[in-house]
Amino acid sequence: MKNVFVYIEKEGKINKKIVHRIVSLISRELRLTVSSLELNFVTSNTIKSVNKKYLRHNYSTDIITFDYSTEKNNLDGEIFISLQDSYENSKKYKVSYSKELLRLIVHGILHMCGYDDKTISKKKKMKLMEDDLVKRLTIFSEGLSSK
Repeated sequence: MKNVFVYIEKEGKINKKIVHRIVSLISRELRLTVSSLELNFVTSNTIKSVNKKYLRHNYSTDIITFDYSTEKNNLDGEIFISLQDSYENSKKYKVSYSKELLRLIVHGILHMCGYDDKTISKKKKMKLMEDDLVKRLTIFSEGLSSK
């Protein structure tokens, strides 16, 4: 997909073509345009550094999203996904690693669309949308990671 850039740190085994297909399907489903979207699959050390530098949190996390757009239906930003944290989540929630990566991609894009998970009611609304998209797109995420 044009204007979508996928970066993978050295130890990541992510299929870029599948990432592009997932972003394309989400964009079509949510009627989004993509000005520029970077998906960065990084180590827990890298995401911890990003978290500390930009959000002043001194810990690793599974995902960080930066939204640069002023329009709700226009994707312009960056998503950082921690490979180690997402792998740990997949074991914790007993789902495949590819499905967990899909969930995080969906989650980041929903944040860029204005969804918020800071209150219980907003989190519930976002989670319903996230679960629906993950359920419909799971078949397309097979082979997303070879881990």
